[in-house]
Amino acid sequence: GCGKTTTALSIVNLLPDNGKVVEGSIILNGKDLTKLSKDKLRKQRWKNVSIIFQSAMNALNPVMKVGDQITEAIMYHNYLTRDEAIKRAQELFTLVEIDKDRINNYPHEFSGGMKQRVMIAMALACDPKLIIGDEPTTALDVIVQAQILNLLNKIKEELNTGLLIITHDLSILGEICDEIVIMYAGKVVEKGSTERIYNNHVHPYTYKLFKSYPDIHGKKILEEPIKGSAPSLSDLPAGCRFHPRCSFAADKCRIEEPVLKEVSLNHYSACHYGGAWNE
Repeated sequence: GCGKTTTALSIVNLLPDNGKVVEGSIILNGKDLTKLSKDKLRKQRWKNVSIIFQSAMNALNPVMKVGDQITEAIMYHNYLTRDEAIKRAQELFTLVEIDKDRINNYPHEFSGGMKQRVMIAMALACDPKLIIGDEPTTALDVIVQAQILNLLNKIKEELNTGLLIITHDLSILGEICDEIVIMYAGKVVEKGSTERIYNNHVHPYTYKLFKSYPDIHGKKILEEPIKGSAPSLSDLPAGCRFHPRCSFAADKCRIEEPVLKEVSLNHYSACHYGGAWNE
């Protein structure tokens, strides 16, 4: 509920009617997507940026064959004949390691992991420069999660495609991401390289997140949950949004909202004290 999916959907302007981008810019291939008309932005979707929607179990149309759902986008954006689109869909199924003949199956004939592979194939239909994966491993067991992550890594490397992964599971990010952005209550609180965020995080919220995860290599200890609950975005606290739950909060944190600032090379944190709160 911190705004991860909303932020990602704003890239392709799939926000609900009551949502809009009010400041900032979204640059893709040198173009600011916030300045494009609806018609021009629609042509950017799937062709330059595509999305793997959350919950593959329910994202596919249950009364359409999966192949038809993929060829629909291919024919619309690439102006191919149906036969050419079917051939492309078969190639995509092979890429995501599904038997190409299964394009004639319906969604209910696939397992959860296979449905996720279909969603990935659909996202690749028009050779996008960027793929947004909205919780791509949710509701999958750990074995299937690993398979999906390996597949996304393979696609990233072989097709040179950018990936923007939205997740609440920190454990998967080290496998696939070069950079990590941490959000809390609608605001970015820390961002930096994966190595920095994992090994040298400086924001108290990021610190608490990692403390709540068990270490499979270290001594078995009772993990520390973050006290309290996240605030309502319609009733945010004064000052730092995390201060009511922060063990290190000082008077300044309750009054003044911190801004995102660089604490080391390409490593940013929205905390008044950088990493000094832990000293």
